[in-house]
Amino acid sequence: MSELLPYVEGVLSASQVAETAASIAAMQEASGAVPWTTGEHVDIWNHVEAAMAMLVGGQVEAAERAYAWVPTMQRADGSWPMKIVAGEVDDERGEVNMSAYFAVGLWHHWLVRRDLAFVERFWPSVRAGLDWVVGQQLPFGGIRWTPTEEGALLAGSSSIYQSLRAGVALADLLDDPQPEWELAGGRLGHAVREHRDLFLDKATYSMDWYYPVLGGAVRGDAAFALLETRWDDFVVPGLGIRCVDTNPWVTGAETCELVMALDAIGDHRRAMGLLADMQHLRAEDGKYWTGWVFGDDVNWPHEWTTYTAAAVVLAVDALGEVAGHASAGSGIMRGTSLAPHFSELALECGCASADELARSAGRPS
Repeated sequence: MSELLPYVEGVLSASQVAETAASIAAMQEASGAVPWTTGEHVDIWNHVEAAMAMLVGGQVEAAERAYAWVPTMQRADGSWPMKIVAGEVDDERGEVNMSAYFAVGLWHHWLVRRDLAFVERFWPSVRAGLDWVVGQQLPFGGIRWTPTEEGALLAGSSSIYQSLRAGVALADLLDDPQPEWELAGGRLGHAVREHRDLFLDKATYSMDWYYPVLGGAVRGDAAFALLETRWDDFVVPGLGIRCVDTNPWVTGAETCELVMALDAIGDHRRAMGLLADMQHLRAEDGKYWTGWVFGDDVNWPHEWTTYTAAAVVLAVDALGEVAGHASAGSGIMRGTSLAPHFSELALECGCASADELARSAGRPS
């Protein structure tokens, strides 16, 4: 089976990728849920990411059990709770980024398995989730991060841009057009490209820096320019990237997401270097530590996380395509199979000034 699995020569072999996928499956709960780590909470975004990684890593049955669990926690309005512990809701707030990401997972499954019945089975859940998410869009184009709190998060909204493109691709596959998603996607992409100052200020987090590229709203020369703005603030040579710019702490998941953002714009040299750099977080049985505090030189938190392992597998799959050692879903972050980028021609913001835009984002002008 190893020849069917992704790998990157000199970084991770196919058998090591399989071992990492198996380490995720080993932490899966009997219900199919995949927690952050054993005994920890589940959120739908990281759960779906784990399912994607298990699928390309050869754990097909575990991946499909993970997908089957997702609709069981969906609420009547289409949203999912923010945190679930042992099958019970621990934080009932609906979070838009988490509620949108099932679309990406289902499209990824289609790319890998070409199982139309599987897509049809879960399409109603994806459709209800994205309808709810689009309903949270603010006038300036960003997506309010929960219905009860003000403002939109840039990283989350950037991920939703990818989810909407996956959703439209699924809608096209099933001949069930969703024009409202396309209109929302056009406004959202415009906000991520042109009005990043109107999102909630989370600039200390590396995710806010690279996610506009990873989610696909910013590409080409603008993507290279954006990544250069804070490269030296976040990238720690030989170790990976910081989670936040204030702490001497590199994290594996963020590093691998930056790897995929770089791959998406064709910067394979730096992507390959970062993927190799973060392998110091690899532990026994293919598990991955969450992060490393340099200076103190300790792994922290003292846990292996499924979301870190999942990001590694998906990064290997993305980079493996260059040498032909990848799954059929390897372009999921590159966006090559998603619906085309949304047009901005239908923008109806109705905001004539910077002050009005700021007010529409729920921020003081």
